[in-house]
Amino acid sequence: MKIMPCPLNGPRNISEFVYGGEFKTMPDPATCSDADWADYVFNSDNRAGVVTEWWLHSASSYWFLVERNTLSDEILRTFDPSEVFTQRVEFPAAEVKS
Repeated sequence: MKIMPCPLNGPRNISEFVYGGEFKTMPDPATCSDADWADYVFNSDNRAGVVTEWWLHSASSYWFLVERNTLSDEILRTFDPSEVFTQRVEFPAAEVKS
């Protein structure tokens, strides 16, 4: 049984988690092109070696970050996103066309 240490809930069975994709720096949605935004949302680098990824603890709906070696599948560390993000990103409300 593989165990992942959740920063909020402690060590848990890997079956309680859902992979959320690789962590990437978000482009500015107000100034980036549609192609840049699509690349950010839909594409991944899929690098071999140590990567940072988003994971969700499904029982508590808690999102956190994991540093994992994709070659050995070793989890190097898990940490709260507040270590990376200092403020919330707000998106403007979408215009409704009638």
